[in-house]
Parts: sequence; structure tokens; C-alpha cells
Amino acid sequence: MSKVSIFIFVLFIAALAVFAIFNQEVTTVKIPFGKTYETPTIALVLLSGAVGALVMLLVFVVRDTKRFLDSWQYQKKQKKEAKAQELYSKAVNYLQAHHNQNDAKELLKEVLTEEPEHLNAMLQLGDIAFSEDDFQRAREYYQTAWDLNPQSLEALFALERLMERTGRWPDTLRYIEEILEIDEGNLSALYKKRDIVERLDRWDDLIFVQKAIFKNEHTEKDRNRERQNLVGYKYEYGRHSLENGELEKAKKAFRTVLRLEKDFIPATIGLAEVLLREGETEEAINLLEKSYEQTSSMIVLSRLEDLLINVGEPVRLLRIYKNSLSKNPQNPLMKFLLGKLYYRLEMIDDAFETLTSIDTGGAAYPDLHQLMGKLYIKRNQIDRAVYEFKRALDIYKPVFSLSYRCKDCGYTSSEWSGRCTNCKKWSTYQFDL
Repeated sequence: MSKVSIFIFVLFIAALAVFAIFNQEVTTVKIPFGKTYETPTIALVLLSGAVGALVMLLVFVVRDTKRFLDSWQYQKKQKKEAKAQELYSKAVNYLQAHHNQNDAKELLKEVLTEEPEHLNAMLQLGDIAFSEDDFQRAREYYQTAWDLNPQSLEALFALERLMERTGRWPDTLRYIEEILEIDEGNLSALYKKRDIVERLDRWDDLIFVQKAIFKNEHTEKDRNRERQNLVGYKYEYGRHSLENGELEKAKKAFRTVLRLEKDFIPATIGLAEVLLREGETEEAINLLEKSYEQTSSMIVLSRLEDLLINVGEPVRLLRIYKNSLSKNPQNPLMKFLLGKLYYRLEMIDDAFETLTSIDTGGAAYPDLHQLMGKLYIKRNQIDRAVYEFKRALDIYKPVFSLSYRCKDCGYTSSEWSGRCTNCKKWSTYQFDL
């Protein structure tokens, strides 16, 4: 006991002594429904103080005991967590450095023994089961992880990936929606949702998702890319509507695309098809002709050629070809197409004159030689025809073949499409020259 404490205690005793000298009377204490007692006032004061001190002592004992137990439990928990983390780190090392899934799996199970709610261990065990194609067990681990933490994006993405792998698209979308409920601007989830709704041909939903992606992209480069994708998906919506006979929806979609991108060739072709189905042939022709004047697209010109020949207006078509050729007299493709048109119209001399004026630059073009062979047959020059056909057969790569090449990725296709099947970009197919 310190000197200060002794001094305070002495003062307290002295104060009690003084109090006792001046308070020698007796105090009567009556117990309810019991006896009556007489006790010196000083004794009553001392007794009350002792009881109060005892109560305070009990309060402090309880408080200190609770603190001790809490500290002990916390230290115990810390030790378990430290051990669990050590085991988890070792398991991850086995996975990443040694690619030893079996040992890693055992260590991760030990982690769960030490800490049953270790979220990352649960997810890692799910990933191991997933890699082993044990999808049922993987789902159990992922689901448990999600139950432990309903806000865990990692658990939700794991469940989404599992559902996607097993082809359960409605469940995949459900987990993606759960992710977007937590983080509505999560681009990874939005991209996944876009891929799935496109796979399911849900074009209305696809447009909505693409708008969300465009809104949440950050850099100007990414926003421009997603804007182009939005235009492309609007076109796909129109194409899908056209295939289903919903002409008004298709027309509205194609016109929306052309307002956004006036040179979007697939939308022009699509809108012309809608007009043809509605019986507006002249309007379709005018649309294609105007588009060709603006874009000089050979795809548009080819469609315009088929349409004008079908309606019996080859003269109008010849005028378009000649006007185009007057602007670029040495365009080999334009000459080839014009010569092919002359041949199609049985204008043999004009076809021969046009095709023989093509400057090939020493290169050999199979389709050109094949067409020349047909012309020589028409002119009864069989030997020349055989020579041209032989040259066509001897050439490996057709340059004037009417196949299509994507201008972005170089993919070639025998059929035209509004979207490249390889790089998935729109309005990129051109004639493969």
C-alpha cells in the first residue's frame, strides 16, 4: 500500500472518529413485517459503507473476469486463425507452385477443421472439384461459401461459372442478377449476361444490357467500342425481327441504326428487304441506289444489280455501272462486274471489250479467266476458251472470286453476313478481291 493510500485511510478513520463523537445517539431500524433493531448511528454508517464496498468489489470482479475470458477467447481465436491462414497459404502454394491438387485439398480440409467458415478455403475446394469435373461437390462448396457470406461476389461468380459450364442458362442468369443486385455496374457480370442473352436470342434484353455496359465503361476508347456494339445489336434485333416476319419492328430497328451510323451497310440491306416484302420495290431500289452513291459499297451494288435485273431494269443498272466507272476508269473490280453484267444480259461484244481492258498487272485471276472462257465459247473460239479455262484451273487463289473477306480480321466466307463470324464485328465484309 502506498503512502498516499495510507494517508487517505488514516484521514477516513479520523473522520469516522469525529463523526462518532458527535453522533452517539441510537438509530432504530425496523424490518418490514419483522423485528425492530436499535443500533448506533456510526455502526449503521459503517455497515452501509461495507455493503457498498462489497457490491463495488463484486462489480469489478465480474468485469475483470469477463475481460479475462474475452481476452482468452480472442487469443484462442487468433491462434486458430493464424494456424488456418498458415495452412491455407501452404495449400495455395501447393496449387500454384507445385500443381499438387491432392495435397492442397487435404490442407484446405484442415483449414476448415480449424476454421469452418473460412470462405477462401471453401472456394478453393470448389475450384478443385470444378477442375475435376465433380460439379455436384463444387456446387456444395460454392453454395456453402455463398451462404456464409451472401455479399460475396467471388462465391456468386463461382456459382455462375459452374452453371455456365453445365449449360444451365437460367441458373447462370439468376446468379448474374444476384451479382448485379450487389454491384449494378459490375462490367464482368454485364459482359457475361450479354453473352448469355445473345446465346438465347433475347434481343430486347440484349439491347438493355448493352446500354448498361456502354453507360458503365470508363475510357473513351472502351465507350466508342461499346457504342459500336450497341449499334450492331440494334441491327441484330432488326434482323431477328425480319426473320420472324415482324416487319414494323425490323423497319424501326434498321432506321434507328442508320440514324446512328448512316454507312452501316447491313442495315441498308435489311431495310431494303423490309421494303421489298411490303411491296415497296421502287423505294427499296432508291434506298440502295442512294446508299451506293454515298458509300460506293460493292455489297450494296451487288444487291442492287440483282434487284434491278429481277424487275427488268437493266438499262438503269448499266447507267449506274458506267457512272461509277467514269469516276474511276481503272477500277478492275468495277470492270469485272460490268463485264459480268454484260455477259448476263447477252451483250457479248460489250462484255468482251470491257473484260479485255482490265489491267491485271501480270497477275492471274481465275474468275476472270473463267468468264473469258465462256465469252470465247459464245464467239465460237473453242481453242481460246479451253486455254482460259485451263488457266483458271491452274490458279490456286481466286482473286476475283465473289467470296467475302472481313476487313478487320481477314476472315473469308463464301456467304455474306452483316457480322463477321470470326471477330464478331459488324459491317466489315467486303468482296474478297
